Amino acid sequence: MKSPAHRTRDIERQPGYLRPEHCAPPPPRNSHGTMWFIRDGCGIVCGIITWFLVLYAEFVVVFVMLLPVKNVAYSLFNGLLFNGLAFLALASHARAMCTDPGAVPKGNATKEFIESLQLKPGQVVYKCPKCCSIKPDRAHHCSVCKRCIKKMDHHCPWVNNCVGENNQKYFVLFTMYIALISFHALLLAAFHFMFCFEEDWAKCSNFSPPATVILLILLCFEGLLFLIFTAVMFGTQVHSICSDETGIEQLKKEERRWAKKSKWMNMKVVFGHPLSVSWLSPFSTPDHGKADVYQYIV
Repeated sequence: MKSPAHRTRDIERQPGYLRPEHCAPPPPRNSHGTMWFIRDGCGIVCGIITWFLVLYAEFVVVFVMLLPVKNVAYSLFNGLLFNGLAFLALASHARAMCTDPGAVPKGNATKEFIESLQLKPGQVVYKCPKCCSIKPDRAHHCSVCKRCIKKMDHHCPWVNNCVGENNQKYFVLFTMYIALISFHALLLAAFHFMFCFEEDWAKCSNFSPPATVILLILLCFEGLLFLIFTAVMFGTQVHSICSDETGIEQLKKEERRWAKKSKWMNMKVVFGHPLSVSWLSPFSTPDHGKADVYQYIV
């Protein structure tokens, strides 16, 4: 028995299903000066909460734990490290949120476009009935973005965007840097608790002892929660990249129709060719090198 995904594909393959006469020509694309941003209320709220939590962690780390410490070298080193990682985390979040994840041109299922593909007997194309687009292989429709996304892994409300072929690097970096600052914050909180127990609580912070305890407990709760969540997400994404199979493809158990590559090549396709420090930079756009060209015809 065929899975629902296979039955849907069979329907999309039928020539009468395309109905190009029902599709208006796609609007002109003006990529210059246009920022990709999804106007989704839930995603916008989640994005604001993400920035607020990172800034809260910075406030507690700097003003509650580091500034009162008399050891200048300790405060300076940990302050620079934490703030540097936090900056990279927020930059990665912004790039993941404001980068086109690989949207297929909307409304390109026109008669002219289908004729330009020069289909041979037996060749078929897939059409998305929701955005009236001819879908490349491995593209899926996102109901939030209202677009078909190439190599769509999932839609993440925390970055208010889909995770696809163009922004997966930034999403992976975001989860990695959030996990790192969460772990760092937990270590600093543990050391600060030890310092306060050994010294007078009134001298180990610029805030009152009750306020200090509450701020540290909230930070520990936040750090532990997001360390577990982002570490698991980071591992899931790396596994997905190495196996060259997106989360949706794994969930739907779709038949593998693309060429199998080595794990190292799959990593370079996402993070860029060749291996360099730019892999860790959210400001570097990856060079996909010899990445596969997506096919409309299958």
